[in-house]
Amino acid sequence: MKKIDCEKIIQEVKKLCIHMNLYMEDDLKNVLEQSIKEEDSQLGKEILKDLIINQEIAEKEGLPLCQDTGMVVAFVEMGQEVQILNGGLTEAINEGVKRGYADGLLRKSVVGCPIRRNNTGDNTPVVVHYDIVRGNELKIKLAAKGFGSENMSSIKMLKPFEGLEGVKNFVLDTIKKAGGNCCPPIIVGVGIGGTFDKSAKIAKKALLRRLGEKNQDEFISSMEEELLKEINQLGIGPQGFGGKTTALAVHIETFPTHIAGLPVAVNINCHSSRHGEIIF
Repeated sequence: MKKIDCEKIIQEVKKLCIHMNLYMEDDLKNVLEQSIKEEDSQLGKEILKDLIINQEIAEKEGLPLCQDTGMVVAFVEMGQEVQILNGGLTEAINEGVKRGYADGLLRKSVVGCPIRRNNTGDNTPVVVHYDIVRGNELKIKLAAKGFGSENMSSIKMLKPFEGLEGVKNFVLDTIKKAGGNCCPPIIVGVGIGGTFDKSAKIAKKALLRRLGEKNQDEFISSMEEELLKEINQLGIGPQGFGGKTTALAVHIETFPTHIAGLPVAVNINCHSSRHGEIIF
C-alpha cells in the first residue's frame, strides 16, 4: 500500500497550476512552428509568429500565456493500493489550486452560483473526474480550461442511422459556428459514444493527449486525420483572420453506447492548450 500525504499533493498541484499557465509544452511549440512553415496566408503566418513571441514573453517575464487562466479540470487515476493521508484527495486538489492561483498571481475566474455570479475568490472548486484503477500509482492530470473555447463547444444526441457522416458533419458545423471566437489554431477533442455525460467527459479528456498522439484504433485515427484536413479547409485560420491553420490536431475518444444512441461531444481548446500531469 502506497501512502501519500495530502500536503505533498497540495504542493505538486500548486506548482503545476503555475507552470501550465506560464509555459507552453514542447509538443505544442513544435506544431506551431511547423504550422508557420506550412501556412499560405501571410497574415496567418504573422499571427502564428506572434503566438510564439507571446509564449517567449510569458516564459521570460513569468506572466500567464493568456489573461483567461481558466477553470481547472482534473482527471484522476487512483490506484487501488494508494492511501491518502491527513485529509481527502478532492480537498487537497482544491487547496493546491487555491494556493497556485494565489501565489502565481493568476486570475480567479470561478463564480460560485452560476446565476448570481459571485466570485469564489480563489479559482475553486475544481471539476474532478475519478477513475479507480489497479496498482499503487496516483496520476493527476490538470487542465486550465479557458472559456473562450469552452463556450464554443457542443454536444448532440445523434440517431444511429446518421452514422459516420452525421458525426463528421456535427464536428465541422461546430467548428464553423465557433469561427475565430475560440482563438484558433485550436485542438479539437471529440467524444463519441457512452451516454450524454460520458461523451462530454471523454471529449475533454481527449484534449490532454500529446499533439501527434493518435488513437490506437486505425479506423478512429483515420477519422482524426480526415477531420483535421477538412477543418483546415474551412479557411477560418489563425485567430479567425483566414488561412489553413484552423486546427493543430483532432483527438477522438470513443466508448460503447446503447443500440438506440449515438452521442457526440466536441470540446474545443484554444492554442494555449494548458495542461500537465503529476504522478505519485
